[in-house]
Amino acid sequence: MAEKKKKAPKVPRQKMSEQDPLIRANNFDEVPLGYTPDQAMLEANRCLFCKKQPCVKGCPVDIDIPGFVKLIAQGQFLGAAQKVKEKNILPAICGRVCPQEEQCEKYCSLSKKFGSVAIGRLERFVADYERELGEVQVPEIAPPTGKKVAIIGSGPTGLTTAFDLAKLGHKVTVYEALHEPGGVLIYGIPEFRLPKDIVRAEVDILKKMGVEIKVNYVIGKIFTIDDLFNKGYDAVYIGTGAGLPYFMNIPGENLIGIYSANEFLTRVNLMRAFDFPAFDTPVLDFRKAVVFGGGNVAMDSVRTALRLGADTATNMYRRTRKEMPARIEEIEHAEEEGVLFEYLVAPTRFIGDDKGKLKAVECLRMELGEPDSSGRRRPVPVKGSEFETECDIAIVAIGNGANPLIQAETPQLATNKWGNILTGGPDGRTNMKGVFAGGDIVIGAATVILAMGAGREAAKSIHEYLFDVTWEKEPENLDLAEDTV
Repeated sequence: MAEKKKKAPKVPRQKMSEQDPLIRANNFDEVPLGYTPDQAMLEANRCLFCKKQPCVKGCPVDIDIPGFVKLIAQGQFLGAAQKVKEKNILPAICGRVCPQEEQCEKYCSLSKKFGSVAIGRLERFVADYERELGEVQVPEIAPPTGKKVAIIGSGPTGLTTAFDLAKLGHKVTVYEALHEPGGVLIYGIPEFRLPKDIVRAEVDILKKMGVEIKVNYVIGKIFTIDDLFNKGYDAVYIGTGAGLPYFMNIPGENLIGIYSANEFLTRVNLMRAFDFPAFDTPVLDFRKAVVFGGGNVAMDSVRTALRLGADTATNMYRRTRKEMPARIEEIEHAEEEGVLFEYLVAPTRFIGDDKGKLKAVECLRMELGEPDSSGRRRPVPVKGSEFETECDIAIVAIGNGANPLIQAETPQLATNKWGNILTGGPDGRTNMKGVFAGGDIVIGAATVILAMGAGREAAKSIHEYLFDVTWEKEPENLDLAEDTV
């Protein structure tokens, strides 16, 4: 008998409870509190379980979304967690920070009329349920192959590649430049959006799978790519990310009190500046903070500045709220917490006192002109609209470039004009035999799940390479990677 077609849901999309904005603006505890089991089952039962599964095509790692959602609807939460982890090693992380509204949920059949199924929140729920119950399972590992792979960088792409290769029986070592694994998940995303214990728990699974993680290893300085091959590695994967901050190149940018978002967030997140004096790595004492940029990193920075005690924390963006690339949820959280927004403004110079400390920023009003190459309307200066804003700290969050360390020590490695490593496509092959790359170091700063998808594709290619030692093929269309940034 054919299964009866499910009707449109009678219950609305379930909201997650959150900390009160006035309370959370003064602490670093996580803002959303997650679903209860009852909420999760209600939300899962909204799913139509479409035959064509349109949501799956929006997932860069091909999670069986209807499969795990159906298990939640049936109350089989542990089974649902295992179903997710067939394809995603970092479900508790992705459930928190991935832009599901632009990926899987965008394609949900309910999205236009009823609001999409909250796929990300359900993913987070099952991962948290499994972890809090103490029922996290280590995946089955294939017999040892005798092959060794070095992975440079322990961010999302490196961790995913390590997971897939370890499952296949290869001996994997991950090299991390900083003193804790996790990459941008640890140093770039604030505690209130992604608790560090969540990252540590998911990294711990890799360790239980036999993956060796070496921290405080700056590859390109301690070892080169050639050194790794001389140490007996059969292949190398480069997942060093986009950690080179961009600045605005305006007068006064070297004044005391001006930070890149990278430095500011690393100091606060990884070095725990928010817990001074227990951790003696403070940022400057400040009262008036300004942050430049419109992405998630800008939202993270300005919300962090507010939590560090700023009397005013202002985000300045040269377009309007509509054009901001940050997630709507993050913008709304910032607004609720008291962050001030100045739209259609751009800084022209920083102003310092007689001691070289920042005291103000001069800005120019903007208006929107014709669309630029990104499709967004180009900001155009309004003549004579200069004004000054007092500030004693400024955080520049306008994007990042490729981490340059490995390329500087490996001149034979093909890169584009921005320093991104060139590959022949999604398999991650570079122009050097046995060397693969993926994630932000190839495509530029992007999302956690896209970096993970790149790691998954590269792992397949590395596995193929390890069993074909005569594999001398040049990557096809290597030059096409020039257009990926």
